[in-house]
Amino acid sequence: MTHPSGTRPAPGPGTAPVFTARERELLGHLAEGATDRAIAHRMALSPHTVDTYLRRLRHKTGTSNRIQLAIVAHTSLRLA
Repeated sequence: MTHPSGTRPAPGPGTAPVFTARERELLGHLAEGATDRAIAHRMALSPHTVDTYLRRLRHKTGTSNRIQLAIVAHTSLRLA
């Protein structure tokens, strides 16, 4: 179900979020330790857009900070 704002609610316990291709790409850069500015440059986005993606991903994953989101990225994307 989609929220009126166009975002999906955070998944319930035991439910893995589904990421778009762009979200997976951004999460990969985040997991590598890239800064917002570096991610923006690599993805041809503005830093503001990267910040928006990160806020939405934190909501989608139920995380509250960049470190937690990077851990989710490593787990979800199975990065070594």
